[in-house]
Amino acid sequence: MLPKAHLHVHLEGAMRPSTLQELAADAGIPIPEIRGFGSFSAFAGMYVAACQVVRTPAHLRRLVLEVVEDAAIDGAVWVEPATYVPHHRERLGSDEDVLEIVLDAAAAAAAQFGIGVGVMVAADRTVDPQDAIEQARLAVRYRDRGVVSFGLANDEAIGPPEDFAAAFAIAREDGLLSTPHAGELAGPESVLGALDALGADRVQHGVRAVEDTELVKRLADSPVCLDVCPTSNVLLAVVPRLADHPLPTLLDAGIACSLNADDPLLFGPNLLEEYELVRREFDFDDAQMAFIAQCSIDASGAPPTLKRETAAEITQWLRD
Repeated sequence: MLPKAHLHVHLEGAMRPSTLQELAADAGIPIPEIRGFGSFSAFAGMYVAACQVVRTPAHLRRLVLEVVEDAAIDGAVWVEPATYVPHHRERLGSDEDVLEIVLDAAAAAAAQFGIGVGVMVAADRTVDPQDAIEQARLAVRYRDRGVVSFGLANDEAIGPPEDFAAAFAIAREDGLLSTPHAGELAGPESVLGALDALGADRVQHGVRAVEDTELVKRLADSPVCLDVCPTSNVLLAVVPRLADHPLPTLLDAGIACSLNADDPLLFGPNLLEEYELVRREFDFDDAQMAFIAQCSIDASGAPPTLKRETAAEITQWLRD
């Protein structure tokens, strides 16, 4: 199987449907609807509902374990799940308590399944930017425990990147990758903001950069990777259908792109299925698939040794 990294996956949104059903039953709450959103606000509501079934530390550890296991099954050698830890304050305690549970579970799962795991601490662009500063400070305190990146999620139409420059400066100064969402619900201007104000190393989504010719050239001349999620883009109406997705155009322009599942609980395909889907839809050859996989490894927060070993494995896969 082609080795790869999973760089754009939300921890709670990657819950297994069977786990959602079990935890919801245990909590005595209705199972949230997980298909057919029609709008980002509807999707966000379902995501929060899924978070609410995680009611104990054991639930959270199980979630992390299963997300890592699913990544390993799909051929990932590195997975970088994102979480906005305040989602769990009410049920699981302080942000520090929640993050420590996630990091301990991630380390245990990495050892059990033989892959690398790093955690992306995310800020929420729909709340006060001061909260993002607090999340950035939390992230850097746990840099040596497995936090590798700092993200920015939720509705791009509400919180432009520039509002969060101070938080991302804190994260970058302490060596964390800058990995904000941009270029999904908002246009190329959000990608420019992510690059200029947040110093993005990777852009989660970023596909609407294709609307700006100069931005496409800039990205092609940079090491910035777009963490692309085609199925998510279709289901949230970023593009009308998969055939219209700009991934081939972005790759043809020379832009580094990784391929990801975003929220498989909510959108359906897992990482491997996403690879199979785009290969089938766009008739990508082995070299193109290997390039996407290599981009995912290069742009990840994985340690250098894992990156070198995986690059050799990708080369061997291509030869075989």
